[in-house]
Amino acid sequence: MEAEQSLAIFKIPGGGALLRRWSSAARTQALARASSLLERLNMAASQAVEEMRSRVVLGEFGVRNVHTTDFPGNYSGYDDAWDQERFEKNFRVDVVHMDENSLEFDMVGIDAAIANAFRRILLAEVPTMAVEKVLVYNNTSIVQDEILAHRLGLIPIHADPRLFEYRNQGDEEGTEIDTLQFRLQVRCSRNPHAAKDSSDPNELYMNHKVYTRHMTWIPLGNQADLFPEGTIRPVHDDILIAQLRPGQEIDLLMHCVKGIGKDHAKFSPVATASYRLLPDITLLEPVEGEAAEELSRCFSPGVIEVQEVQGKKVARVANPRLDTFSREIFRNEKLKKAVRLARVRDHYIFSVESTGVLPPDVLVSEAIKVLMGKCRRFLDELDAVQMD
Repeated sequence: MEAEQSLAIFKIPGGGALLRRWSSAARTQALARASSLLERLNMAASQAVEEMRSRVVLGEFGVRNVHTTDFPGNYSGYDDAWDQERFEKNFRVDVVHMDENSLEFDMVGIDAAIANAFRRILLAEVPTMAVEKVLVYNNTSIVQDEILAHRLGLIPIHADPRLFEYRNQGDEEGTEIDTLQFRLQVRCSRNPHAAKDSSDPNELYMNHKVYTRHMTWIPLGNQADLFPEGTIRPVHDDILIAQLRPGQEIDLLMHCVKGIGKDHAKFSPVATASYRLLPDITLLEPVEGEAAEELSRCFSPGVIEVQEVQGKKVARVANPRLDTFSREIFRNEKLKKAVRLARVRDHYIFSVESTGVLPPDVLVSEAIKVLMGKCRRFLDELDAVQMD
């Protein structure tokens, strides 16, 4: 009966009658072959479904499995309903590299929507301090007041925004709890000791370049007691603001306030915040000899390693994380069918580069707090709707 069902599955006309005319040994052999073929088909289907669920595959002319499909009921035999215990088991964060201004870490076990929300919060919703108002007393440089004010606003200020409050709308002066004040006063003059035949502006003029190191912090209220000397300053002291010539002068006062990148890019705490999916490179067949060397040249350095095995050069995947997926391999007619390029769907490699206002690990923790606050507000709104 099982053999008849197997033959019926493969749509062999008259398969049942044909099977009954066979000898016992022939029926057993047919059953074994049909069962083996059916098992291989089921295995291939299962692998295809698993690839669709877990990999984004890059082909020569397109990308497959782009959209998330693991929602409840979409796949038979898979329980994709939300389960907190399963999420906590699979979720992890691995710090790969961290220094003073940059951080690279892996976030595994999340959906693209969460990863993108996290990236957008880093860019636009983690607050910083930046120049908001510029009071120009004198500006005889060639830089217009509006352009000068815009340049000053983009200078990153080394001040912890968590220690300040947002300034109230309509408050013109500001106080020590919501405002930082800087003074910039530079006047250019001729250098009396310069050589007569010199044409170098660095020798001819004094203070002809205005840098951020010329910005002086003026404490408000009790700020001098709260912040040690040198803690409130521009992040970099060598940012060029303007150039002057003898007789020209810049004299102005700056007010720095707390804000977020959603309101203006000058408040964004990161130079860049991006993520990419972990590359997954698979060799579908052995690649040996000169082809191994040719294969390694199709990828970024360090991705493909060529080893000596029994006197032969053999290619193997060493570190797929280093690859940029230029897809150069698809230009090689001999090797393009020997490799499968994919990305792991739920493994995100984050790169965060701070402007220097706060360390990158602090920025990441602050972004997590912002995301948690959004979730709490959403749950509170749901509770309020249910009560109504």
